[in-house]
Amino acid sequence: MMRRNKTVLLSVPYILWMVAFTLIPLGVVGYYALTDPDTGAFTWGNLQALGTYLPVFGESIAYSVVSALICLVLGYPVAYFIAQRGPVAQKLLYMLVMLPMCMSFLLRTLAWVALLQDTGIINQILQALGIGQMKLIRTPGAVVLGMVYNYLPYMILPLYAILVKMDNRLIEAAEDLGCTPVQTFLRVILPLSMPGIVSGITMVFVPAVSTFYISQKLGGADTVLIGDVIERLFKQGDNANLGAALSLLLMVLVLVCTGLMNRLTGSDGEDVVVV
Repeated sequence: MMRRNKTVLLSVPYILWMVAFTLIPLGVVGYYALTDPDTGAFTWGNLQALGTYLPVFGESIAYSVVSALICLVLGYPVAYFIAQRGPVAQKLLYMLVMLPMCMSFLLRTLAWVALLQDTGIINQILQALGIGQMKLIRTPGAVVLGMVYNYLPYMILPLYAILVKMDNRLIEAAEDLGCTPVQTFLRVILPLSMPGIVSGITMVFVPAVSTFYISQKLGGADTVLIGDVIERLFKQGDNANLGAALSLLLMVLVLVCTGLMNRLTGSDGEDVVVV
């Protein structure tokens, strides 16, 4: 009984934190999403107006999915390489992956602006090589590049956490049973790393789908994501209630995607290895 009381007391700060900085803000967003901006009366009008922004939602999801898949393709080999090193090398490489995250997100994005702009370093190199100037900034590719660069560590870290715990004896057993390197990867390594893949995709998708600064700095006038719309509605004061409704829908979308991702790995997060 005393142990249970101690557990309850230790959980009080966390509960207070969640109530103050999660539940109450969500309640405020829900209140504004369901009230009229002029009269403050209850209304479904803000939610009914969301249909106008469905194409923007679709574009935001498309950018986020593409960025998450590219991060997976790039991050998986990096995470596997780090996991196969010795303890000292692992710590060094892990620190190098974390190092960009210690820099401001805004500065990292602005650095790519300096690199990709028409008079930037990359175009200057291309002109010096005789290739000529290329349109690198204000394109969909630049937006995806910015997302991949900023969120790639979110893919590498959970993958590394799973791969470093992998029992190498399973790989040796697969090889002894006649599996080729490709078969070993597909039947042993990939299934065992599936929880890390799901976690990595979730951790990249969630911030990418709600981003707005990357699209503003690296994208063109036609690149408008849902985060840009929400920021405009709140910042310019046009209709904060509609912005709250969009934020509420975005939160629901993120929760649904996270739930689906978690369901893919099962409740215990373990997969069956077939040799």
